[in-house]
Amino acid sequence: MVKIKSRVKKDLLVKDDFTQEDTWRIFRIMSEFVDGFEILSKIGKAVSIFGSARSKPESKHYKLAEEIAYQISKLGYAIITGSGPGLMEAANKGARRAGGFSIGLNIQLPREQKPNRFVDTVLSFRYFFVRKVMFVKYAKAFVILPGGYGTFDEFFEAITLIQTKRIARFPVILFDSKYWKPLLEWLKSTVYNHGNISKEDMELFVLADEPKEVAQAIKKFYDKT
Repeated sequence: MVKIKSRVKKDLLVKDDFTQEDTWRIFRIMSEFVDGFEILSKIGKAVSIFGSARSKPESKHYKLAEEIAYQISKLGYAIITGSGPGLMEAANKGARRAGGFSIGLNIQLPREQKPNRFVDTVLSFRYFFVRKVMFVKYAKAFVILPGGYGTFDEFFEAITLIQTKRIARFPVILFDSKYWKPLLEWLKSTVYNHGNISKEDMELFVLADEPKEVAQAIKKFYDKT
């Protein structure tokens, strides 16, 4: 009987230990928001660029991502990436070549992702959702290059927020129409035809195939507003 009471008491102490509860995580989450807001609020206008971390420096898309960031930086925008390798590295490299500024929002993963050497400032995040807020809150545009699940996630997050009017509309640019064509055809032939999205929803983003087209699309959007 005594042993049972002792075990119950011990379990209660662990349960009531504030540092072991989800509530303690609130402070870690708050600290990530505070650090992110404080640093990113000082960078001025910026564009978030997304794409595969697996693309190699010798690949076509790596070279195009570098040129896209170069062209955008020449317009006076800072470049925001996930700070990793592949197309993120290429974008940070392009910003540096243009004499611009770039920032990397690194994520802590089981297999550590190291920030690439072309990032000027690195912010490290434990929580994906905090990091995603930073990508959106301080971006004047999203440029979505070919990538995988993470890239798709950022694309659909952006157009969902615009669709539901949770954020003001801004340019969302899909680069390389050939890569995105099968996905867009499915959205039209299946999702749209089932009535799950509207014609206006298909106009929340644009396509581009040349780096200069990307920069021109951003400039055109803000010249009109």
